[in-house]
Amino acid sequence: QVQLVESGGGLVQPGGSLTLSCAASGFFLNYYDIGWFRQAPGKEREGVSCISSSDGSTAYADSVKGRFTISRDNAKNTVYLQMNSLKPEDTAVYYCATDCTIPEYWGQGTQVTVSS
Repeated sequence: QVQLVESGGGLVQPGGSLTLSCAASGFFLNYYDIGWFRQAPGKEREGVSCISSSDGSTAYADSVKGRFTISRDNAKNTVYLQMNSLKPEDTAVYYCATDCTIPEYWGQGTQVTVSS
């Protein structure tokens, strides 16, 4: 059974950091491009970052470039999203998914709230 499970969300003050994890079961993450997406209340889901299965290349939305870092640990079958210098506008439910353009499998999401 294919499953993605996100963790690591929480409440953090502006300027703080969080690291989200996306753990896979039932398949090997390294065979897929993996994307992180987020959805804020009242807004559409948007792509945040992507990591390639072929060469590990990465991509970021302009809004998070320079603050977020995506990485993968194939031995742990996990993809991470390191988030630094968090802003209130980063508040959202964060999801990981297989593929970055037409996701097939999604995790259940983890809430990130940036507030003082």
